[in-house]
Amino acid sequence: MYRVICSHAARHPERLAAILCVLALTTVAPSCRRTQPAEAKPDSGGVSPQPGLFTVAPDQMSHIRTVPVGTANWPVAVQTTGTVDWDADHTTQAITQVNGPITRILVDLGTPVVQGQPLLYVSSPDVANAVAAYRKARNREVYNRRIVDRMKELLDRGAIALKDYQSSEADYNDALTDVQNSLQALRIFGIASQDIEAAEKQGTAVNTELAVRSPISGAVVQKLVSPGMVIQAGQTICFAISDVSTVWVQGHIFDRDLPSVRVGDPVDESNPSLPEHFHGTVAYIGSFVDPNTRTTPVRIVTRNPAGLLKKDMFVDAVVHTGTRGRVLVVPISAVLRDDKNEPIVYVQAEPGKFAQRSVTVAGQQDGLNAISSGLREGETVVSDGSLFLQFANTIR
Repeated sequence: MYRVICSHAARHPERLAAILCVLALTTVAPSCRRTQPAEAKPDSGGVSPQPGLFTVAPDQMSHIRTVPVGTANWPVAVQTTGTVDWDADHTTQAITQVNGPITRILVDLGTPVVQGQPLLYVSSPDVANAVAAYRKARNREVYNRRIVDRMKELLDRGAIALKDYQSSEADYNDALTDVQNSLQALRIFGIASQDIEAAEKQGTAVNTELAVRSPISGAVVQKLVSPGMVIQAGQTICFAISDVSTVWVQGHIFDRDLPSVRVGDPVDESNPSLPEHFHGTVAYIGSFVDPNTRTTPVRIVTRNPAGLLKKDMFVDAVVHTGTRGRVLVVPISAVLRDDKNEPIVYVQAEPGKFAQRSVTVAGQQDGLNAISSGLREGETVVSDGSLFLQFANTIR
């Protein structure tokens, strides 16, 4: 018991005098006694029996101050919980455009990457075919360009008809179109410009290794391939890349709070295991109710510069809405914690008699606690001296 009292006194030094008074009163002549609950009558009309009351002698009432439960016009803050998810607007998949086996993997889970960085290499005959088609198209272009030049000289000398010159020009334009089409195929495969320039040089060896590059800057959050694995063009997902500097927190709003929440409302988030607090914004409010939780989903875009928030982590969130409402309030000193760390207050049932009651705290500001359940307006609660009653009850 000495440890309990010292612990409370250390946390609340301003109440040390009240605790010492309790020790004196309970040691010399304890006057707080607990009235046994009244026996429930068979015909009670559905009313629960009156709970046990703590009776305080008149000469000890000077240690206790009571106040009525009041109301205040506060900004409505909605408390909820949420699950961290990747920001889908800044998350994408790395998919290869060719068929073939993987020859090299350059990154692993958690590796930071930049846009265009090679992630792995694939050895594919599709690359050789695309380069060969480009070379042939370039050869036809050069050949038809020469024919056009010769036909122009002959036309100037009157040796050929105009239609023959126009026919050679049409052949050259067709060859030029083939070059552009084959070049586009190389670009779709993600072949770098220097590799395309090398492909234009006749007689050079064709490199059949193709790099799968990161489409965005971020971190590798999924790895779905292994060395030697044969992948299919446009089908095999190699990696998932996400910019984890922002994440989504998927929250849940009950029906009673839904009218207060708006897109754009600021949100404060925390996790008991993390030292930092996080800040986000409501970006989406669902148009349906989850049948399992009976809540409406909301999406909170949250800044995560240090990358502390991980996928599927739980957070507590407080949505600061732009609406105001009347709430029940009591002084901060009126709310204590029981042995289960649940908030309680002492309500005056009648003069000199007090009952312990569990409450739900919905927020705190200006030295007051907002109470969402457990009290009614006009009831009288103990504001100073709550520890007197709590320790008296503990000793018994």
